[in-house]
Amino acid sequence: MIPRLSLEHLDALVSAPPTVRPPLVDPRRLSIGIVHLGAGAFQRAHQALYTEEAIAISGETDWGILAVTGRSDRVLHDLGPQDGLYGILERRADDNRLSVVGAIRAVASPTTSSLQIARVIAKPTTRIITMTVTEKGYAGAAHGTVDLTLPTIEHDIRVILDELAGRSTDAPSRTAPGLLLRGLFHRFSTTALPITVLSCDNLGDNGAVTRRMLRSLISEAHDEAARRDLAGAADRVARFQEWIASSVRFPSTMVDRIVPATSREDREIAERLVGMRDDALVVAEPFRQWIIEDDFAGPRPAWEAVGVTMTTCVAPYERAKLRILNAVHSVLAYLGALRGYATIRDAVADPLLVSAVTRMVDADIIPTLVAPPGMELARYRDSVLKRFANPALAHTTQQIAMDGSQKIPQRLLETAVDRVRSGDIPRELAFGVAAWIVFIASTSDRDGPALRDPLAEELQRAIGSSASLRGDPRAAADRLVRNAAIFPETLRASAPFREAVAERIPDVMALRAEPSDSSWTASRERPQSKGEQGQ
Repeated sequence: MIPRLSLEHLDALVSAPPTVRPPLVDPRRLSIGIVHLGAGAFQRAHQALYTEEAIAISGETDWGILAVTGRSDRVLHDLGPQDGLYGILERRADDNRLSVVGAIRAVASPTTSSLQIARVIAKPTTRIITMTVTEKGYAGAAHGTVDLTLPTIEHDIRVILDELAGRSTDAPSRTAPGLLLRGLFHRFSTTALPITVLSCDNLGDNGAVTRRMLRSLISEAHDEAARRDLAGAADRVARFQEWIASSVRFPSTMVDRIVPATSREDREIAERLVGMRDDALVVAEPFRQWIIEDDFAGPRPAWEAVGVTMTTCVAPYERAKLRILNAVHSVLAYLGALRGYATIRDAVADPLLVSAVTRMVDADIIPTLVAPPGMELARYRDSVLKRFANPALAHTTQQIAMDGSQKIPQRLLETAVDRVRSGDIPRELAFGVAAWIVFIASTSDRDGPALRDPLAEELQRAIGSSASLRGDPRAAADRLVRNAAIFPETLRASAPFREAVAERIPDVMALRAEPSDSSWTASRERPQSKGEQGQ
């Protein structure tokens, strides 16, 4: 039987081929200094790799990572038996390279270990909390304020109130915001040492979003403590708020690497290279980038020594990435799925789709941007399309198309707001919104794909089937654009924008493959996995 990757078999990597890189440092020498919330494929292919490389350069072995799982405990079952070891299979057009990474020194699940995770956050040796919990993991804060009516948020507020009352509880925290708040409260109640919270999600000004999210939760906890007349609790919450304001830093970041779902073929390639089974394998493109606002509450790994850009202002980088790369990714996913393409690389091979997204970038996106230092925006656009065309990556259109209601506001709508406010009608961005609308309609068709979105039922009610959309595109566009949960007030109030979206719906429908086409059937029936990506 083939052995499984683990510390027991680590020494066997010395006889691996040159295309395999063993861990850069002995994992057994590392102690935990970072707690990561939302451990998944992207974190393993990005932040954890950068951190191991920084440890190897600096020799500072106190930056090991506690990886906390997200909505699924799959990572716990994949990484736990492997002692935190895993491979990154870097897929190139001409060859494959594999790096084994050992920066993750422990894995924990909030379902069973929330209190223990909070206590690790409280330890003096923990200096940084990193996060990749996706847009919807911020419980609404990504679009404004936390949705305090969510049952999971209400539960986590009750857990915090128990902590405030001095009743430490084993009850699990059910959201990333709740677990973060709980860990920070334990730190405040014990050492009260400064700490940095580093969001690495695809959100504009993600540091400020995280701070706003915590403030909303703390304010609710304060008000609920006052309503319950918990002795001294309201005063304690006030002191906790002051401590966060003075001792917790929230730098913004921009992250970039394509990390598609790991396939059976990927696992077989890695197994042949390493000679061991790796259930935690992740796949990535060669390119990676990390921009971090250098505003930390204390020490940090020497990330700048391994290619990370430390800056005083992340905004120009994140706006370019969100508005060009992420916008193009989403629109290609919708158009590609409608054309019957299973993967993004297939969509990029279609000149009609490349022409459509190029027009969108040139006409409506680049005019809203200020290029960050060293970046030429048209060249960046071309590099993005080249990366998407990597023949070794099978990033599925359905995977990228999921959760559109959570992604579209940052990727398309904020840009459209800027264009409308400048007196322009963003007809090419309206085309992108129309692509999303037609995709939603396709999911209500008899042979259409499933719609994976937290607002799926609401969206499908608003849009209807492809037949009803074709019959009255203006009514469907009007219903969707007036949805305050998704569209900003500027766009909801703009009749020219709503009209532009309606006018572009037939243009998108003209590109769509018929459900009887074999390509459409292949895309619809291809099984989708729950991989993650930094896009």
